[in-house]
Amino acid sequence: MRRVCVFCGSSPGRDPRYAEAARALARGLVSRGIGLVFGGGSIGLMGVLADQALAVGGSVVGVIPHGLASRELAHRGVADMRVVATMHARKALMAELADGFVALPGGIGTFEELFEVATWGQLGIHRKPIGILNVAGYYDPLVALLDHAVAQGFVSAPNRGLLSVDDDPPRLLDRMAAHLPPPTPEWITREEA
Repeated sequence: MRRVCVFCGSSPGRDPRYAEAARALARGLVSRGIGLVFGGGSIGLMGVLADQALAVGGSVVGVIPHGLASRELAHRGVADMRVVATMHARKALMAELADGFVALPGGIGTFEELFEVATWGQLGIHRKPIGILNVAGYYDPLVALLDHAVAQGFVSAPNRGLLSVDDDPPRLLDRMAAHLPPPTPEWITREEA
């Protein structure tokens, strides 16, 4: 992986462990020579993540819609800031630039970004590893929901396997680096049969 896109909150959250995990993830990326792609903001976990990556000499690319650039206070320290027209263009460019994806704690936007890249993986649009950094059990309810969806027949086990979950940033990055391309989605196999 040359670059990893990190989805995370424009808020720091209430638990200081979220910010520390963002810093640890940034250090882990830089120590492996992996560049950061992120939503371009200077506030919340986005800002913490970018600040740490820059502080330890990392390569950072921000992608932000022009309508949010002032509202989210586009990170002034990021030399490679891509300002795009829409949220759709933001997500498409972030996905294009990245070789993998990680979700830190965040809100509705983070969930939506995570599930969009997971859906693209399920459909075979990309074969990039996807990780969830489950800081202080933040994503436990989501993991339980995914497992429930598998048990109820709405998500296949291979598609559930597209999402690696760990509470340790280096271990999550190691798991993602070892990621093998997922099998061809079941619906493609059925249509070709």
